[in-house]
Amino acid sequence: MKNKLILAGLLVMFISNLYSQQKPVTYLFVGSYTAGKPDTGIYVYTFNVKSGAVKQTGIIEHIINPSYLTLSPDGQYLYAGADTQLPDTGSVLSFKVDSKNGKLMFINRQPSEGDNPVYVAVHNNNRFLINANYTGGSVSAYQMNEDGSLRPALQVIPFEGSSIMRSRQEKAHIHAAVFSPQGDYVFLPDLGSDKIWVFRFDTTKSEPLIPVRELNVTAVPGSGPRHFTFHPNGKYAYCIEELSGMVVTYAYKDGRLDSLQRILGYSKIQDSYGGADIHLSPDGRFLYSSNRWEDENTLAIFAVSPQTGTLTLVGHQKTYGDHPRNFTIDPTGRYLLVANMLTNNIVVFKRNMKTGLLKKKKQEIRVPAPSCLQMRRYGG
Repeated sequence: MKNKLILAGLLVMFISNLYSQQKPVTYLFVGSYTAGKPDTGIYVYTFNVKSGAVKQTGIIEHIINPSYLTLSPDGQYLYAGADTQLPDTGSVLSFKVDSKNGKLMFINRQPSEGDNPVYVAVHNNNRFLINANYTGGSVSAYQMNEDGSLRPALQVIPFEGSSIMRSRQEKAHIHAAVFSPQGDYVFLPDLGSDKIWVFRFDTTKSEPLIPVRELNVTAVPGSGPRHFTFHPNGKYAYCIEELSGMVVTYAYKDGRLDSLQRILGYSKIQDSYGGADIHLSPDGRFLYSSNRWEDENTLAIFAVSPQTGTLTLVGHQKTYGDHPRNFTIDPTGRYLLVANMLTNNIVVFKRNMKTGLLKKKKQEIRVPAPSCLQMRRYGG
């Protein structure tokens, strides 16, 4: 009888634990420009990784122009660069993510310490955030509290410089802030001065960003480095140049970038370019870059050499909208979603895992001026 009671108790505990575990769910977080006025600026959806179907679960209202979103590595918090494209200093916002229902809870905000924040990134220890101010031409560093809230900026670094395209490169324009895979360096593509600034990042210092001038990269004049990403193996990095439409492959080691290749992302030579976003598939076999302007609006698809990290063009995919400012690949690698800012739509593509090619799904999300997409799988 005693053994039966023990077994019954263990069975109850097993069933209780089974039901208390969260079922796997993938969320899509969408930033949306609000025409410079307080409005609904962030949308949250569930994303079905089997069918590609989406369902809205939450919104954040009364915020202005969130241009970029990022999740903490542990997925507990969402951060946004907001109050962008305004004449005053922007903001960095923090939110708590409820992984069970997809709701976001506002925590706090801090000044971005420069106008037009366009990129935020969180260190892999979940305790530091870097923000890039495009128009302000500066970068700001923050430490977070245990509850995900942001402390006032630890450090603000302004940049100087210009380049040959005076209409766009009259001064420094920091367009991204990307941590190295180990979190020991930060890379800052500067569209205005054709540089990638490199800083060592020391979490033990009161001012963690430490310049390493000998590691700075000088890009081709007039190229406009914009977004930057690392290969999953940590040996290569890739930069999309907005003003040249080119994608650059770098070998990477210990903070040093060595250029290996420069390849056109557009489907044809043009008088002007608007290269935007760049991402690798989770397995590192394919790289995608987005190309804007009304006569292009495509995603370039590249195969990545496993031996050298260099790129071979596979083809181009129309984005079925205007101005693909941002896109993302779901954690399984099965889907790619692209945000067409000027046509207010997010298009879902099914990825061929073997060829890298894309096929449009029927699902389409209507969102005013989508600016940024982030995805994460929770539970399971």
